[in-house]
Amino acid sequence: MDVKDNPAASRFEMPLEDGTMAFCAYREKDGVYELTHAEVPSVHEGKGYGGRLAKGTFDAIRAGGHKAIPRCSFMVAYARRHPELADILAG
Repeated sequence: MDVKDNPAASRFEMPLEDGTMAFCAYREKDGVYELTHAEVPSVHEGKGYGGRLAKGTFDAIRAGGHKAIPRCSFMVAYARRHPELADILAG
């Protein structure tokens, strides 16, 4: 499942096989993405989609040469469990 940036909606999106969407909303300023809210449809909770969304979001930020500031509890917890993200975390 690919995570793609949707700048018009200010979020990274991951379409799911049933047509629903998982996403991570952000505020971007000067190449720093403040990750404000991540959401997976409730019918898909507990299936690992949140982790895939988080990984894809951080991968996309890294690929763009940008930095991230996780603010929502899920993204904060994910970043804490993945020390390999330290190079792209700002603030």
